[in-house]
Amino acid sequence: MAQVKGCNGLDNPAFDINEVNDQPRERISNLSVGVSIKEDNRNKPTYRVTDVPPWYLCIFLAIQHYLTAFGGIIAIPLIVSEGLCLQHDSLTQSQLINTIFFVSGLCTILQVTFGVRLPIIQGGTFSLVTPVMALLSMPEWKCPAWTQNATLVNTSSPEFIEVWQTRMRTLQGSIMVASLLQIIVGFSGLIGLLMRFIGPLTIAPTISLIGLSLYDSAGEKTGSHWGISAMTTVLIILFSQYLRSVPIPVPVYNRRKKLHTTKFYIFQIMPILLGIAVSWLLCYILTIYDVLPSDPAQYGYLARTDVKGNVINEASWFRVPYPGQWGIPTVSLAGVFGIMAGIICSMAESVGDYYACAKLSGAPPPPKHAINRGIGVEGLGCLLAGAFGTGNGTTSYSENVAALGITKVGSRTVIFLCGVFMILMGMLGKIGAVFTTIPLPVIGGMFLIMFGVITAAGIANLQSTDMNSTRNIFVFGFSMFCGLVIPNWIMKNPDFIKTGVTEVDQVLQVLLTTNMFVGGFLGFFLDNTIPGTKRERGLLAWGKEHHEDCSSTLMTEQVYNLPFGITSCLASQSWVRYIPFCPWQDPRPQEMPDDTMSPKHSTKVTDEAAL
Repeated sequence: MAQVKGCNGLDNPAFDINEVNDQPRERISNLSVGVSIKEDNRNKPTYRVTDVPPWYLCIFLAIQHYLTAFGGIIAIPLIVSEGLCLQHDSLTQSQLINTIFFVSGLCTILQVTFGVRLPIIQGGTFSLVTPVMALLSMPEWKCPAWTQNATLVNTSSPEFIEVWQTRMRTLQGSIMVASLLQIIVGFSGLIGLLMRFIGPLTIAPTISLIGLSLYDSAGEKTGSHWGISAMTTVLIILFSQYLRSVPIPVPVYNRRKKLHTTKFYIFQIMPILLGIAVSWLLCYILTIYDVLPSDPAQYGYLARTDVKGNVINEASWFRVPYPGQWGIPTVSLAGVFGIMAGIICSMAESVGDYYACAKLSGAPPPPKHAINRGIGVEGLGCLLAGAFGTGNGTTSYSENVAALGITKVGSRTVIFLCGVFMILMGMLGKIGAVFTTIPLPVIGGMFLIMFGVITAAGIANLQSTDMNSTRNIFVFGFSMFCGLVIPNWIMKNPDFIKTGVTEVDQVLQVLLTTNMFVGGFLGFFLDNTIPGTKRERGLLAWGKEHHEDCSSTLMTEQVYNLPFGITSCLASQSWVRYIPFCPWQDPRPQEMPDDTMSPKHSTKVTDEAAL
């Protein structure tokens, strides 16, 4: 059964407490104080970072995270394909989708296993879409007119293949070179050194603006059919908030009671998956009975499940993406500078995601060595994405961080399995293409919940600061408002930035149109220059709140140790303390209470619980 833990090891179980680990009722009775789901325990995760749910539950939860990331991941190759002149080549678009899922799965496994070690999914990043499209819109890379006409395009002709592959190879080389910046910043420890200057007033606007800046994307998808979107939103709210404490009976078997029923809190564990599944099924029924309009020009057409049916027919059953599949990469200097600007925004976003993910998954705040590894591994992910030819990089997915807050499941085993699923979906073309039939309104309804939770998660970082202070109110309010105003104005006036140097214009354009960069930078600058005490800024309480929380006291920073006993092997090496991305423990014996686990034994337990 599940390895359910909480303050007393058994809070918020997915199953009825009397069935945990097949233990007799009498043996558990002494441990079941406060087991029932109470209001004061609502914010505690059901499964924390090192907990391992039952295998069948892991599968459903992994699929839920896959579906949560699906909308964002699939949107990127579809957007980039326009700049690659692939509007009328659905087969190549399907191959790009398979490739980005394959790479996202690889990077997710690397991040969970050797990176920051938090339950956070890696996927394509919208921070690189803007510089990529800016590069492809330059005169020398503008698509020929004949590629815009479906009747003139022969997708198998060498001429057409050379048109789009030339552009793809340029993107590949530019992304690979730009990713070196992130690798160096991460593994050199520069991010870790900067963390001493980053507090709640920097993290709060950065995370909040991630959600607020996506309102246009969510509104566009939601507006494709308000009825379906509203139903999806209402279902997720109903399952996650109103029915989360309502169990349903399910048949189980154990050695003592044989076949019997127990209580399963399905609405608490899988609200997003259930909401998507019900709405998706309804859209399918409305499609086969032609209730939804079949004319693409009519409102509601995008709610049909057969809008992208041709992708399923054209996709291959089995295909393994590989580096250099589109040819030998080339490099564009303008592309490198523009993509570097996007990577800077991606790094700022990821650091905020790490803190939000740690809080929602019941882990202590990530130490510097974990943040260094996380950013470094994301840089390796961008390098892999460039080599495989996704036309994009990778980053931590804020949508899935929000899913942790709703489902209360922060197990990294689930995210590891999700990475495996994404690799399989990247190889099994037709199975992966089935998910392209999820209607846009369903995705839009889910985004309303996801992005709202992300925004609230960012604001929640302010609880450790003194918000009665006019200083803090000014810093946060000014950062948030400018993070919305400046990018909006720059996007409406794209010709305002003209330095005479194209590459500089592209860098400034990307930075100043990225909400979380503008808000986070202003928050960082003002918080570190305007006089204020550490207590007022929340730096003292911020570092302690996770450890004081009952749900986190059983886990120390050892949760961020390297797996497979690597940390234990390196513990005796004095030189490890100088490696910025390696955890180091003082090998000298320390006096500890008799009933306290020794550091060596604790590390062994943590490593055994790791993947």
